[in-house]
Amino acid sequence: MHKKHTLLLIAIMATGVIALFLTYQIGNWEYTVPSRLKKVLAITLTGGAIAFSSVVFQTLTNNRILTPSILGLDALYLFLQTAIIYLFGSTNMFITNKNLNFFLCVGLMIFFSVLLYTVMFKRKNKNIFLLLLVGIVFGTLFRSLSSFMEMLIDPNEFQVVQDQSFASFNQINTDILLISSILFVVLCLYIWRFRSILDVMSLGKEHAVNLGIDYDRTTKKMLIIIAVLVSIATALVGPITFLGLLVVNVARELFRTYKHTYLLIGSFLVSVIALVGGVFLVEKVFHFQTPLSVMIDLVGGLYFIYLLLKESRSWSR
Repeated sequence: MHKKHTLLLIAIMATGVIALFLTYQIGNWEYTVPSRLKKVLAITLTGGAIAFSSVVFQTLTNNRILTPSILGLDALYLFLQTAIIYLFGSTNMFITNKNLNFFLCVGLMIFFSVLLYTVMFKRKNKNIFLLLLVGIVFGTLFRSLSSFMEMLIDPNEFQVVQDQSFASFNQINTDILLISSILFVVLCLYIWRFRSILDVMSLGKEHAVNLGIDYDRTTKKMLIIIAVLVSIATALVGPITFLGLLVVNVARELFRTYKHTYLLIGSFLVSVIALVGGVFLVEKVFHFQTPLSVMIDLVGGLYFIYLLLKESRSWSR
């Protein structure tokens, strides 16, 4: 099937899933439709942020099994939230003012991304396995520090931390929905301008530099954007570790192309189908008996193991 036809089919499926979610067993239209529209917007922003950040990150690392979540960026966001509550309390303005809290954490995430770029990506002989190892170590460190601080804080504040530590599509942080929407649109349009450059960067650093790409500068810009997108997704619903890995690789299998025009849009649409369809199943079919985040992490984790085994067989040949 032609790539454009595939993209059109996925777009129709995504539209159909959203329409089904909005209209299924609807009662009071004046109350139910705006409420569901707000949830769909938040889910779409979350899926889009994870999809775009994962596609760009895989291009920068030139590896399809790595995502920002695997490298611990969402764990860093949760660590920052826990540290703020531990230092200032849950009633401090840094927590109660959701927009201020969001911008503070985004700023610290950007600082960490620049630091990661400086330490890891500017090495002449960067090793992708070392990068993965460093990311896992950082993720484990951030989670351990968060757990340590959780044991020391007041039980009431501990509950606030717990609510932010797990992905929940029933308690979406709608207070930052407007600023998240604006940031998401601006960042996605910025990434879209770089889609042709990302096509070249997917060839590797040496080839990209030879073809006239300012590789280091572009990488630093993209890492900052990735940090903000991860912050948006994590702030809205919480951490979803394997969603990016799953939707991006599904898009790669569907389109089988290096062109980011198809990969970006395709990953976004697959993510919307997975999240909106998953929320619909959890709410209307399973009646909240199984959290969507657990289902995604189970499927994504198994697929991650499959990709590792597949890559190891190809390296051993």
